[in-house]
Amino acid sequence: MEKSIEEKNISWQAAHALVESVVEAAIEMDVKVNVAVVDSGGHLAAFLRMPGSAFHSVDIAINKAYTAASFGLPTSGWQPVADSMSALSQNGLFKTERLVPCGGGLAIEDDGQRIGGIGVSGASEQEDEQLAQLALDTLNKN
Repeated sequence: MEKSIEEKNISWQAAHALVESVVEAAIEMDVKVNVAVVDSGGHLAAFLRMPGSAFHSVDIAINKAYTAASFGLPTSGWQPVADSMSALSQNGLFKTERLVPCGGGLAIEDDGQRIGGIGVSGASEQEDEQLAQLALDTLNKN
């Protein structure tokens, strides 16, 4: 029996590159956001709050990243999941602390293994998710 397993985690360099990519794209889109990257254990690896972004979006961005890293599901993908559940199960799930079921959070993978999550908050759900996806696309090209 093995006593431990080896897990991949996002590097600090990749985490910071993701944050930088989101902020550069947000400036071009003329939106102000908060962006968070967590590692595979849900621990904060990088964060930036653009001046002028909503204060409440700080925690929302962090929790979107946490939700995406935890489940491996885009945070915008919760509606079909909820639709397949009983009302009692939905009630319990959506009362779970730190679960954010709205767009803007994506899992970060490397060679098919989840290594973290990215969360963006402050613009519309669609813009938040677009910014997160643009950053992942940029990271994956390098």
